[in-house]
Amino acid sequence: MQKLKSIKTLGLSLLLGVFASCQLSGGNNNDNSLTQYVDPYIGSGGHGHVFVGASVPFGAVQAGPSNFHKGWDWCSSYHYSDSIIKGFSHLHLSGTGCTDLGEFLIMPAVGELKVNPGSQENPEEGYASYYSHDTEKAEAGYYKVHLDTYNVDVEMTTTERVAMHQISYPKSDESRLIIDLKEGNGDQATETFFHKVNDTIVAGYRFSKGWAADQREYFAMVLSKPINEVLVYDGDKKLKGDAGKGKAIKAFLQFSTKSFEKVQVKFGMSPVSMENALLNIKTEMPAWNFSEILASNKAKWNKELEKIQIETKDEEAKRVFYTAMYHTLIAPNIFDDVNGDYRGTDKEVYNNKNRTNYTLFSLWDTYRTAHPLYTITQPERVPDMINSMLEIYQQQGKLPVWHLRGNETNTMVGYSAVPVVVDAYLKGFKGFDVELAYEAVKTTAMGDFEPGVKELQKYGYIPCDMMHESVASAMEYAISDWGIAQMAQALGKSEDAKYFTERAKAYEKYFDPKDRFMKGRMKDGSWRTPFDPVSAQHRVNDYCEGNAWQYLWLVPQDPEGLIQLLGGDKPFVAKLDSLFSISSELEEGASADITGLIGQYAHGNEPSHHVTYMYAYAGEQYKTADKVDYILNELYTDQPDGLCGNEDCGQMSAWYVMSSMGFYPVNPSNGAYVFGRPLFDQVSIDLGEGKKFTIKTINNNKENIYIQSVKLNGQDYSKSFITHKDIMMGGELLFEMGAEPNKQFGAKPEDRPKSMVY
Repeated sequence: MQKLKSIKTLGLSLLLGVFASCQLSGGNNNDNSLTQYVDPYIGSGGHGHVFVGASVPFGAVQAGPSNFHKGWDWCSSYHYSDSIIKGFSHLHLSGTGCTDLGEFLIMPAVGELKVNPGSQENPEEGYASYYSHDTEKAEAGYYKVHLDTYNVDVEMTTTERVAMHQISYPKSDESRLIIDLKEGNGDQATETFFHKVNDTIVAGYRFSKGWAADQREYFAMVLSKPINEVLVYDGDKKLKGDAGKGKAIKAFLQFSTKSFEKVQVKFGMSPVSMENALLNIKTEMPAWNFSEILASNKAKWNKELEKIQIETKDEEAKRVFYTAMYHTLIAPNIFDDVNGDYRGTDKEVYNNKNRTNYTLFSLWDTYRTAHPLYTITQPERVPDMINSMLEIYQQQGKLPVWHLRGNETNTMVGYSAVPVVVDAYLKGFKGFDVELAYEAVKTTAMGDFEPGVKELQKYGYIPCDMMHESVASAMEYAISDWGIAQMAQALGKSEDAKYFTERAKAYEKYFDPKDRFMKGRMKDGSWRTPFDPVSAQHRVNDYCEGNAWQYLWLVPQDPEGLIQLLGGDKPFVAKLDSLFSISSELEEGASADITGLIGQYAHGNEPSHHVTYMYAYAGEQYKTADKVDYILNELYTDQPDGLCGNEDCGQMSAWYVMSSMGFYPVNPSNGAYVFGRPLFDQVSIDLGEGKKFTIKTINNNKENIYIQSVKLNGQDYSKSFITHKDIMMGGELLFEMGAEPNKQFGAKPEDRPKSMVY
């Protein structure tokens, strides 16, 4: 059995602070802090799937409550409709459409020992507890709840890699803290280990398979109160001694408590070892002052939230905006230890002390808006995110598709890391190997890694009778191929630029001029029949989480080409108008992700996110305004069901952050942002190094939603877009708004956004 001498030695230094004062914070926000506008419950109801609990920005640990898993809406382990907590886990997804994590579960309990958590139908058979929202509090970096079954209060906050729990017990000789290494959120533990290091330190690990096929995580836990006794079980079988290894290890740390006695717990995580988990605790959380740790946590959130300061009299809009910004800062997650160790996708341990390693890249979602937003608000983190992707490439042979805790899940279509890498290069970010980056994007696009690529190379398109979701895959590939062509051109690789420019036009092969939709095409060149543009061909046929109405517009890299296919500006606009006006009815069996419908536009799913802005490419920018205004005000609210679809690791919220400021990155890697409808009276973006970019509106109100004119740094500005370079130089963008459209604004061909802006 594995026991660690070094972990005991390291643990001694942590005992010095055990009896330091323990203060109750209450989690109150400073009145001047922007965290007061963050409501983590937004998106925790409906289909938002957001994480509720405590973390720091991009933190490796997300400490929060876990309900019993009851289906899709519990992907994050928590749903606002619930009233039963089975424990508090330390890794959570936020807003995903797949289930995993929810592991390293701890649970305070009092009274009769119950070995299992129980069930939703009868939680009192186990150690789970009822709770109420009336005695629950969730803030940025802080969570608190009263466990009704045990009369126990639980509070938690975190550093980057460590969670602190503050547990108030009643008077009892049968108080305990349970560690259940079997429990997770839809995955399966394959090997678990626990052992007692000394009277205040325990450690162990959990290996599992699920969405992440081979996940390996380690923990160490330090208590402020000595343990009287440790009971260890493997499933229902009690083991001898204070250690155990098996598939379902759980431990019961027993002690007596006085009335309202506070027991504090430091829970450290590592992807590498138990020693590193304890080192993370020693380094990040050497003291026992809950209030100070919480204050530090909130300061980190405020530092990030203050990068964009808005002025508006609409208090609900403030809550929606800063909660949206908060959601964009939960993932990607730090995935290394304080000494630089991390585990690669090849399961080898690597060390890089000079940068931060990241995981949880939901790239099919986040490449569209969240990553372009990071190039404005997180420029210091962008190189580390790119380097993390490049190291994944070196370990697994291709760039990440959907990277989760050192695992490639290969979820969703496309090789969507490519636009993120290309965008960082074209925007001039330094700190990563450019030649390696180009090698990575080209190799990813040319190899046997992604389905349909060989068929695309052979036929010029992916035949639908050779692969399902062929249209969706090829159109996503075309977006990325366009980016590779631009990077190749910039690096002087003209042959590659020519090749990928042609491949980026592959979307044209799916356009049927008769139906004027993108359709599945057979190996012999014929169209798939019968055809219905609202058919639920999702997953089994041509599209991915969508239908032909939504996928017609998935050409953000070449709107001019799509305009030409549809017959010019007027036919293009007419077809686009139809998207928003046609019936919202969907065929039975349509994807649950097709939500937030305006006609057949589906804001609840990412392929639609750029579509409202495409009017500007045909010279009718004003038609974007009313649609964006409706989405901002009706499809985002400050209620638990305030998101119309899965949050998807920040993408849904990133759309709101960008759009509410007045612009959006239609093409995610061309350095341009198309104007829509600025929502606030003023926005100030802190660019660092003393620079700010300010967005002001004149005559802004709920009726005046149309741009009348624009000034950039005091000069008349007739274009319906702005470049990344202009924003990052600092300055002022002034919108004059009105109740009626100015149809001339952005109408001239020279004032319209283009595919090529760099």
